[in-house]
Amino acid sequence: MTRAKVRRALALLLHAPDTPHRTALAFGVGVYIAFFPLLGLHTVMALAIALAFRLSKVAILAGAYVNNPWTLIPLYMAGTALGCVAMGVPLSQLEWPVPEDSSLAAIEAALVQTLRPLFWPYVLGNTLLGIVGGLGGYFGLRRYLEKRTALAA
Repeated sequence: MTRAKVRRALALLLHAPDTPHRTALAFGVGVYIAFFPLLGLHTVMALAIALAFRLSKVAILAGAYVNNPWTLIPLYMAGTALGCVAMGVPLSQLEWPVPEDSSLAAIEAALVQTLRPLFWPYVLGNTLLGIVGGLGGYFGLRRYLEKRTALAA
């Protein structure tokens, strides 16, 4: 994404024809969605929620795209680590699986064996991070938009 496109998206977000509360709410919900454990559904979920509750599509998508191909692994690893700590699962299980050989079947078996005990920590940790991130996104953007509105008045 070019700088011009980023500036344009940011301008749309900051000049949304909605109240600071509703714009920040849409962004916060989007950030929660960014951490949602089901990969591949973020955009669909964000647009469905925006349409159902008449929230800013730009703001909710901006929040949902906090998780993108560059941040996906660090965010989900952090969430899984948090889930491991919360559930008492040893962090040593967060190792990359090493298959016995390089066949697809061996790689798949190693992944399943390694990731199976991490499923619930992954779900719990990323849900918790989503809640914290969503609240932080909401309160941070709302405060910024309210200050910006007060200065413009």
